[in-house]
Amino acid sequence: MTITVLSESELRECATLDARAVDTIAGAFAALHRGEVVMPPVLSMDLPEQNAEVDVKMAWIRGFDGFAVKISPGFFNNPSLGLPSLSGMMALFSAETGRVQAALLDNGWLTDMRTAAAGAVAARYLARENARVAAVLGTGLQARLQLEALKLVRPIERVIFWGRNVDRARECANDCATRLGIKTEVADTATESVRAADIAITTTPAQAPILDTDALHPGLHITAMGSDAEGKNEIDPTALAAADLLVCDRQAQCAERGELRSAIAAGTIGADTVVPELGALCAGDHPGRENDEQITIADLTGTGVQDTAIAVLALEEGVNNGFGTRIEA
Repeated sequence: MTITVLSESELRECATLDARAVDTIAGAFAALHRGEVVMPPVLSMDLPEQNAEVDVKMAWIRGFDGFAVKISPGFFNNPSLGLPSLSGMMALFSAETGRVQAALLDNGWLTDMRTAAAGAVAARYLARENARVAAVLGTGLQARLQLEALKLVRPIERVIFWGRNVDRARECANDCATRLGIKTEVADTATESVRAADIAITTTPAQAPILDTDALHPGLHITAMGSDAEGKNEIDPTALAAADLLVCDRQAQCAERGELRSAIAAGTIGADTVVPELGALCAGDHPGRENDEQITIADLTGTGVQDTAIAVLALEEGVNNGFGTRIEA
């Protein structure tokens, strides 16, 4: 049995954030909606003494040659040691025999990729087609990647950044202006940035809301992707309930670890409320945004089906481009 091992540097070269990646993630969501996916709940382990958590996600997609199991540690004291907070790897197994096909030593790169691609998918169906101004709340890698992905689906010309650390916000704005060739600025408050935007993206690990109802205005779309574990919360529950349309990547998962969880806990959204899932939009079974006045929110917590889709794509690209080390086992 031959196993292909791809390093982070190889994966960064062959697995890029482009239209194909966005379409691949959209297709995975559509398959999830159609019932063509087996995806168990997320397995999580907290390490409070280390300010850390470890998540394991997996999914099988009908028709795919392989399925991925992803191990994703988040050690949030790492920046003080000069290390990134997130790392991890994906193992790809044969969907026919269960034998190991590949080890993708991505250190979180593929997770970053598929998360950003999911943001683009949400914007494709929920943001106004003429949206040109974006607000990005957060200053890390995902803030940058979400913006890069958003530009693939909407004609973004101006971006307003906000972060708790104004110096980091300026650095992030300058970096994006240089790399993406767009106008950027930094707002004093999160509300100020969102009020001026057509699309807002929240990318923080906040445990208390940074965006409230005062920031909402007709035509706004919000992609919320920072809340992916119990205890995190970026959007005030009243703002979530005030939206004309709330869409989840997976309702059961969002009710457990997303913005939906906080709204249910606060009583602004009922626990038995049926929320459309992103896959229904991708499959054409839900219209998504229906007019330019609607306020829409996408609650994205990250799903195993995204991991399998991006892992299969990355292995294909890696092999086609001659990357990887082959070992016999």
